[in-house]
Amino acid sequence: MAKRSRRREKLTAPSSDYSDAEGNVLTLRGSLTPGSRRDYALALSGAGSRPAGTQEDAWQRAAELLFERLAVRWVIAEVPIERQRELLARFRVASSEERLWVRQALREHCAEHFPDVQAP
Repeated sequence: MAKRSRRREKLTAPSSDYSDAEGNVLTLRGSLTPGSRRDYALALSGAGSRPAGTQEDAWQRAAELLFERLAVRWVIAEVPIERQRELLARFRVASSEERLWVRQALREHCAEHFPDVQAP
């Protein structure tokens, strides 16, 4: 008897899209691992950061970490960004208005999908 080849379906987390007034779309992952939650909480508290770091520094790092773990895709001016490295680089050079909008999307997303996570 021949062995049946089994195809395993790759499980993917659901995602949610958030649009701004200009039509840009940020897609965020609907799952966050326990390790990512722990890393985020540590970053938010400022634990493990440099002694000279401020609470503002910790808050910025926490927002960046949450974005890094949740962002799947960001379409800006109809140009999609999907690679993790490029997403993070784009977030780092975002204008203050874009950062504000991303933080609002992260807050909304966390409230809906991760009520135990305090979004930045």
